[in-house]
Amino acid sequence: MNSHWSAYLTLSIVHFMAFPETIRGEGPIVETVTKIAEDDFFTGIEVAWIKDAEKRKQVKAILASAHLASAFGAQPALISQKLDLNSSDSAMRARAVAQIKECIDMAADLEMSRLALLSGWDPGESTRAEAFNLLADSINQICAYGRTHGVGITLEIFDRDVDVHALLGPVRECAEFAARVKRDFPDFGLMYDLSHQPLLKEKTIPALWTLKDHLAHVHVGNCVTVEDRPAFGDKHPRFGFPGSENDVEQLVEFLRGLFAIGYLSKEPGATKPWVGIEVKPQPGESSELLLAGTRRVWTEAWARV
Repeated sequence: MNSHWSAYLTLSIVHFMAFPETIRGEGPIVETVTKIAEDDFFTGIEVAWIKDAEKRKQVKAILASAHLASAFGAQPALISQKLDLNSSDSAMRARAVAQIKECIDMAADLEMSRLALLSGWDPGESTRAEAFNLLADSINQICAYGRTHGVGITLEIFDRDVDVHALLGPVRECAEFAARVKRDFPDFGLMYDLSHQPLLKEKTIPALWTLKDHLAHVHVGNCVTVEDRPAFGDKHPRFGFPGSENDVEQLVEFLRGLFAIGYLSKEPGATKPWVGIEVKPQPGESSELLLAGTRRVWTEAWARV
């Protein structure tokens, strides 16, 4: 593309993955958010739970001062506590819903208008249909609560049979589930992640076309699909990591696919869809070098779209 990406999209970085020491809602959150806010390459940031109210206040001020768009990722709050929104255990399900409502409160406090989460675990084929019903009930409760707080809900798609073992899941089932929820909550949407695509054994163009009417957010990143290799599973290594699936070529194909389905428009407008970069430093790597390499990969890929 000849034009700068900022004319077409909000390019965000997933803070809690780039700086994984913050993923449990504690640690150097203010300091690391500041590092990202000082980098004008990104126009958006995705942050997770921030347990300390004073730190939330500081982060809110940093984002406002830096003119940085922001969204909330509730995935760490669920995953780190092993909470399941489609559990057959009603008490577990209630705890998961309560945690997301608490995250919605945080998002509203930070003046963020979208919150992302994920489904619970896939229970297997024999009880999968019931799990979908339980998930729909949980998501409806969450969407209703989010509506009263001005926070829309996005469900991120994860792998079903490699690492995370999430209910959602294969894109066809995800699209059907989204259509079901959107009957009552039209602003509900899905998030598709390039780094999860190989784990789902899916291809860019067919997957994106299946999801086109339901995409609210997109992530790009990388994964390793071969067992016994470093970073196997959903570990989000840098682009071009040895033995991994995604580098510049795959990012170019994915971005072209986003234009093809209309998620990104070649006629820049006031609405800028989000594309978030989700990468995590592996052992021996620094967050700063990871981000520098990521910026180079994105710049090269965009030039080739």
